[in-house]
Amino acid sequence: MNPQHPPLFGISGRSGQGKTTLIEALLPWLRARGLTVNVIKHSHHSIELEPPGKDSARFRRAGAGEVLIASPYRYAIVRELNGDAEPPLTELAARLSHADLVIVEGFAREAMPRLEVVRPSAGREPLYKTDVEILAIATDEPAAIDSALPLLALDDIAGIGAFICARAGIVLKI
Repeated sequence: MNPQHPPLFGISGRSGQGKTTLIEALLPWLRARGLTVNVIKHSHHSIELEPPGKDSARFRRAGAGEVLIASPYRYAIVRELNGDAEPPLTELAARLSHADLVIVEGFAREAMPRLEVVRPSAGREPLYKTDVEILAIATDEPAAIDSALPLLALDDIAGIGAFICARAGIVLKI
């Protein structure tokens, strides 16, 4: 595994299927196995990390290209694109600190292996029928899925975590 470029693995699915909940459950499982995992989430909405009247928002509005806000607990960098194109996933991933794995939610048009979360009861058209990057499906209703892809139980965090690690080339020390 190249420490400069950790593997990217996508979690995809329509809105409301449980992608964030799955990632939230996977993170402690992966950390318990000694892995450092970063997450990149794509949003189609404007991102506001602080209310408009706070200092960092005022600095951005006044023209700062980037604002870093820091505390003893965390820091965040907010960069204004000012009409420039959204950076590609690889450029965004390169800005993150070292990790063994980067889980990506969203960025459906970027080429990377991914798992789709499908809840058939939600009645949404799944992505696996047209997205060739999807390697498996995590679902709560396997009988409702018509696919030759591997089906993983949505509540089987260990099975999903092991699948992701295997596909990302990560050898688990269990």
